Amino acid sequence: MKAAVITFPGSNCDRDLAMAFEKAGAEVLRVWHKDADLPKGIDIVGIPGGFSFGDYLRCGAIAAQSPIMRGVADFVHAGGYALGICNGFQVLTETGLLPGALMRNAGLKFVCKPVDLRVETADSAFTSGWSKGDTVRVPIAHHDGNYTIDAEGLARLQGEDRIAFTYVENPNGATADIAGVLSDNRRVLGMMPHPERAVEDALGGTDGSALFRALMSAMALA
Repeated sequence: MKAAVITFPGSNCDRDLAMAFEKAGAEVLRVWHKDADLPKGIDIVGIPGGFSFGDYLRCGAIAAQSPIMRGVADFVHAGGYALGICNGFQVLTETGLLPGALMRNAGLKFVCKPVDLRVETADSAFTSGWSKGDTVRVPIAHHDGNYTIDAEGLARLQGEDRIAFTYVENPNGATADIAGVLSDNRRVLGMMPHPERAVEDALGGTDGSALFRALMSAMALA
């Protein structure tokens, strides 16, 4: 598997994400946000956490206008895989590649701690390493992680089995406890928690490793 990891000004989890991909056995190519195109031959693009452009205007709003995001959109529309974590999730919603929006946490405070997630579907390349109903523990670190979507959009996500993860105990006020959602073709995942920070015992746990291993398996069968 070849993965491209994008860096924006203000990204701070790009190295973590690259290392998580590499630990799972992927070849990783680093991409700067001003590049016009993604590298040829990649299987997945990773959009990392951080504070792209200082979260000016809205989280992810300026990054969504970066030249590379046109390439990401073309890649996704052609059936490519994409993973957006935390700020990356915000960027994917701002580009319209995922539905909904990430709003200020209900408590109006930055939240940084490990949380338990419930796997809501195993029917995706990202979540096939678990069974539906499994509980995994990964860190969160966000100020604007309150996933918000209208009733019609929520019903569609639920009806199409596109909610990937929910919080066991909601830390930010997210609609229906949603922590991560899939695109309509199930090839794009956006999630606020950080699986790339849960791939080594030294970091406090390895529950996030299953996501990256599942991706490797899916790409090998593609």
